[in-house]
Amino acid sequence: IYLLIENFFCIFPLCKKKSFAGEIVLITGSANGIGKQVALKLAPLGVTLVLWDIDDEGNKETSRLAQQKGAGRVFVYHCDCSNRQDVYEQADKVRKEVGDVTILINNAGILTGKKFCDLADEDFEKTFRINFFSQVWTCKAFLPAMVACNRGHLVSTASGGGLIGSYRMSDYAASKSAIIGMMEAINSELYHGGKHGIKTTIICPYVISTRLSRGFKSAKPCLFPVYDPEYAASRIVDAIKKQKFYLIMPPAVYALGLKIFLPRKVALFLESSIKFPESMEEAFGQK
Repeated sequence: IYLLIENFFCIFPLCKKKSFAGEIVLITGSANGIGKQVALKLAPLGVTLVLWDIDDEGNKETSRLAQQKGAGRVFVYHCDCSNRQDVYEQADKVRKEVGDVTILINNAGILTGKKFCDLADEDFEKTFRINFFSQVWTCKAFLPAMVACNRGHLVSTASGGGLIGSYRMSDYAASKSAIIGMMEAINSELYHGGKHGIKTTIICPYVISTRLSRGFKSAKPCLFPVYDPEYAASRIVDAIKKQKFYLIMPPAVYALGLKIFLPRKVALFLESSIKFPESMEEAFGQK
């Protein structure tokens, strides 16, 4: 109900929208996919871009395209977001060389697509380091400066999978659910601490056609489309501009969230009806 009310009020032109001019925006996982497209969408809006990735060539290409689109200042850093020490070291460099980050967009992530019993302990640990702990460390690195001036925006890419654990996604869904829980808690702490100038946005998409999805094809594209990264990025930038707390897309993901209220067999039948397990087997299954 809250999300429906929030979305309703966001359609009014009188609602306050964020201006990006002068913002220092840090994007993790900026070399490809959603991170790259978000950077390109923000480039002409007067922001300073800080790009973090382990793919140096891809990151340089994002920087080049962003400058073509009008970005005045772009800073590229090699950062392994799964390494806590590297995150903190690169964060120190950003503060010294660029300034305090005012919009943090946590986007870096992986998806293994293995069944629970096929996942090695190392797989689980790697997924959590990249998907979840990287966001813990970046928030710890940049949030204090935002708190000090009561200004900033935390944007976390979670997933519809974090709302509804699904087939072949135990490690991924757990890591994304942890992000949602952490961001809800941070938002509560900021609100009750009187830091109303700091906004939070949680992104929960179904499937985006990036390297993570590796050819995933939705069996019900009318209800659960596989979004193009450029379209997803435009929705994300719009959600930041409108300061939305949640962006859940497509709307049909809301319906899947009702699984928690249904008898288990009915919930599993609902999952089967959209043939999600078959799609995951096709994309990630071993013949």
